[in-house]
Amino acid sequence: MAEERIKVIFGHLGRTKQAAVLPQAISSLGLSKGNEAAFQYTLDNPRLTHAQREFYEENGFLVIPNLVEFDKIDRFRERFLDLVEGRVETGGMTKMKDVSLKGVTGVSGERVVNKIQDFVWDEVLSEHCQLPQVLDYVECFTGPNIMAMHTMLINKPPDPGTLTSRHPMHQDLHYFPFRPANRIVCAWTAMEKINTDNGCLFVVPGSHKGVLEPHEYPEWINGVNKMYHGVKGYDDVPKTMLSMEKGDTVFFHPILLHGSGDNKTQHFRKAISCHYAASECEYIDVRGTSQENIAKEVEELARKRGVENLDFKDLWRVRNRLVRGVKVNL
Repeated sequence: MAEERIKVIFGHLGRTKQAAVLPQAISSLGLSKGNEAAFQYTLDNPRLTHAQREFYEENGFLVIPNLVEFDKIDRFRERFLDLVEGRVETGGMTKMKDVSLKGVTGVSGERVVNKIQDFVWDEVLSEHCQLPQVLDYVECFTGPNIMAMHTMLINKPPDPGTLTSRHPMHQDLHYFPFRPANRIVCAWTAMEKINTDNGCLFVVPGSHKGVLEPHEYPEWINGVNKMYHGVKGYDDVPKTMLSMEKGDTVFFHPILLHGSGDNKTQHFRKAISCHYAASECEYIDVRGTSQENIAKEVEELARKRGVENLDFKDLWRVRNRLVRGVKVNL
């Protein structure tokens, strides 16, 4: 029964008002009789074909070609350059720097900054997480009430020979203190042609059916970029390389094992992404779990920036935005 499935989804979160929200949750998550047993990771929605649903259910990811218009992508690129070169203020956004350039001076902002996070309120970049054609697909995984939880523009630089431009194998759920995982999805859009030469994403198909693994910094000789946690023991498992064209968007589950290779070219490789969650999701306490290390790191970074008295969950509450439907919990 759908009611029983909702209890399973929300039960481990310690809900105190579960009975009162069951009918609403069943409706908003798109559950109906006869389909909940067949599909676990997608919801009834005509946007996805039956074959697409089956592919995502089995593999944990789905690429939609040519979803985002080139002119919008070019506008996002120009905004990124304006931000990293100091032509406009970054406000509450976070600029992450490449570890290979520690102590180096006289290089461009584009070369230094490998990622901008938390652009959910930026007047230009936030357009990506509100694109109707993206949200139409997101709704197939989250339901109609959608929160944009985590936004990133990733700028993978040409690797200087240190392999520091790669991203270790990881699961995005490691960074998120909200559940259930099946109502979270990432939309990751290629801002140019991406392949094995410039460090495309690689995924382990079907790994979304597993569990959240412990994450820590890999023991790389030349260092690891800040918060690039990874899992151990999966280096030799078969991977699928996701070569993509400009404007293609891949949607993937937060437990899917994935990473990216080093950029062997002399050009920057950019992508823009947003993690979405059903607003019916709820925050969990990660103390005493494998996520405690990332929680402490995020809280410490916030304190260094003058943000006091906010814990891991509080910091997530202030970085999200309702982009469709109504806000329920998050």
